[in-house]
Amino acid sequence: MNKEKIILGIDPGTTIMGFGLIKVEGKKMQFLQLNELHLKKFGDHYTKLKLIFERTIELIETYYPDEIAIEAPFYGKNVQSMLKLGRAQGVAMAAGLSRQVPITEYSPKKIKMAITGNGNASKEQVAKMLQSLLNLKELPKNLDATDGLAAAVCHFFNEGRPNAGKSYSGWSAFVKQNQDRLK
Repeated sequence: MNKEKIILGIDPGTTIMGFGLIKVEGKKMQFLQLNELHLKKFGDHYTKLKLIFERTIELIETYYPDEIAIEAPFYGKNVQSMLKLGRAQGVAMAAGLSRQVPITEYSPKKIKMAITGNGNASKEQVAKMLQSLLNLKELPKNLDATDGLAAAVCHFFNEGRPNAGKSYSGWSAFVKQNQDRLK
């Protein structure tokens, strides 16, 4: 019998956090939800991090995902932006780890490649492919939500493949796999 599971995908950000959920049964996936957490109106970075944490916990307690797929920060030239993005990702990961939900990180290129076959695809191309794959009636105005959904679908497509992404089943697994980050 095929076990049913739910995957939460998150595209972390301090302006907009996109997220999407799919239900998987065997080799079939079904769209559950996609949305965005808008944070632009909050000036304080710490308030934004608190809201990301709380919204992630709320999603976990509402949908009970079996796994979380999260987009890893891409390397940019603006160090401050990278730091903020890393913090956003970190609090979303902390929320999942606090509820013992296994987390896997995927690079933006890996997600785009899984969805479109092209690691350099545009947000619009990824969104259109998701619309086709999941029979979505319409796409959201901002595509951060589809980026979160894309992380979940990427995780589904990469299931069972070695080196799909960095996976953490709890704090001890995170620490063990990130010795270089410890002081």
